[in-house]
Amino acid sequence: NISSLFCSGSRSSKTFKPKKNIPEGSHQYELLKHAEATLGSGNLRMAVMLPEGEDLNEWVAVNTVDFFNQINMLYGTITDFCTEESCPLMSAGPKYEYHWADGTNIKKPIKCSAPKYIDYLMTWVQDQLDDETLFPSKIGVPFPKNFMSVAKTILKRLFRVYAHIYHQHFDPVIQLQEEAHLNTSFKHFIFFVQEFNLIDRRELAPLQELIEKLTSKDR
Repeated sequence: NISSLFCSGSRSSKTFKPKKNIPEGSHQYELLKHAEATLGSGNLRMAVMLPEGEDLNEWVAVNTVDFFNQINMLYGTITDFCTEESCPLMSAGPKYEYHWADGTNIKKPIKCSAPKYIDYLMTWVQDQLDDETLFPSKIGVPFPKNFMSVAKTILKRLFRVYAHIYHQHFDPVIQLQEEAHLNTSFKHFIFFVQEFNLIDRRELAPLQELIEKLTSKDR
């Protein structure tokens, strides 16, 4: 039916946020290139380590932007399967359900569908990444004192999108032959948050078995 196709098409383009670009020629761009090069070596444990002499905040900032872009793209491939009907609640399996609050516009957590939740979440993350006082893109502009706690909240929330995709939409991921891409992206994400202790273990519970499976080969 054309009208529903049209609706899902317009909705998915809404959830699919524009890619956040790190300005070429900037130090952060060099760091991103370094990250990509070490990733290419296939050793993810090495790839997440803080490069010698680099600032931890800057390294976390560059990688957070990169994960936002990756998750944005991965979720964008399955938006047609993630609808108000298929996912009336934002969940990660039967035991985990997420309610949205951002502390400013929505203070009291609200129940909402997965596509709505993910739209709120990705819009919120994008607003943080675009805030020059939080994520300075200019050389020499210091990171704020609360940067790490903001980055932790962003990563904790981005994890929920991975958790939702794995629990509720893994079949279409396999059909689209995106499984290897999703696993590599998630493994990179997990190694990164483990390396710098950025997400509480309790928050990772919905994918604990998968995390153990993906990381056990690289101990």
